Amino acid sequence: MKLSRKIITLVLFGLFTAPLTGFCQSEALKVVVNNLAYYKQHSELKYLANAKKSVDSLIKTRSDSSSLGKNIYKAIVYSSIAYIDSANKLNQPDNFFDQTVALVNRLAASKKIYKYQTELNFSKRCLANVFIRRGFDQTRHLDFNKAVESFESAQAYAPNFSQINAYIAYANTRAGRLPEAVKFYNTLITADSVKTEYVIAASNIYKTMGDTSKALDILQKGRRFLPADKSLMLEEANIYNNKKDYRSLEPMLKGLLDSYPNDAEVYFIAGNCYDHLDQADRAESLYLRSIELNSSGYDPVYNLGLLYLKRSANNKNAADAEKNRLVAAQWLQKAYEMAPKNVNTLKLLQLIYAKNGNEDQLNYINYKLQQLTN
Repeated sequence: MKLSRKIITLVLFGLFTAPLTGFCQSEALKVVVNNLAYYKQHSELKYLANAKKSVDSLIKTRSDSSSLGKNIYKAIVYSSIAYIDSANKLNQPDNFFDQTVALVNRLAASKKIYKYQTELNFSKRCLANVFIRRGFDQTRHLDFNKAVESFESAQAYAPNFSQINAYIAYANTRAGRLPEAVKFYNTLITADSVKTEYVIAASNIYKTMGDTSKALDILQKGRRFLPADKSLMLEEANIYNNKKDYRSLEPMLKGLLDSYPNDAEVYFIAGNCYDHLDQADRAESLYLRSIELNSSGYDPVYNLGLLYLKRSANNKNAADAEKNRLVAAQWLQKAYEMAPKNVNTLKLLQLIYAKNGNEDQLNYINYKLQQLTN
């Protein structure tokens, strides 16, 4: 599953050059803002270091520490450094990020923070990006429980970014917490955020949990949002095929064959469906097409031999019955050559040769069966 590396492009210039509502008189604060703007222009970490030095110099007394205006710019600088300086080239202390998180949380709890909502949201996005980066790193190191915690922390700071649900779902899946994983995938299967991989992942989880009904529900929901997605149609068809629900599968076959005109497995599924619905002529042509597309495929060869054998049993004319048995023997012999240890194939050949009175072939098949069953 491909995971995006960013939440939002950081609009540093727009934020750092915005009007400073009542604090423009502070020369020190101007230095902070100018250094942030210089970083935007030049992408040099020294400007972030200068901004931190300047903002730290603003907060010396208890009164400074309680100043919402000064602390919001401290949060901007600190969260920017936490996000941008991922390699810690500025040599911040080990608890720097934790201090930044505590600062942002404290500011968010202030009753007057609405005056600085844009600035606070910026800092929150920076923190969310850091938590996502941690989550990716923990995922790479297979620490999926910690990854879940990191992604959930990111979500707390960027609740409107729905993609985080995919990260949480993926980490939960790898951690083996399937009910939690599917819950998060379900939140993504909407008209605004649905993706094929989310639908298939959720469906696979339900199948793993043994709930094929919900797997079908989620696929059908996904297909309503993504009607042109042929892979979802194939997933749904495979469930019907595996459940042997051929009545539900039949209406999908035309669309399936149109979508996968050169897929041998799809032709086999279609042939098998018609075979079970007693539409032998359709089944025959589809099996033959499957074999034409993939001559090494065992299943259509075996099923074709079985189809001719069933046809011979239904023939009232003895000559037609024998003709179909001979054709059945040819296909089943080919199936035997492809899978010489398959007892079922040998037993069908045994039945045919006994019926046709072919003693030589019957003795040979009996010998092979004896070898496999002893």
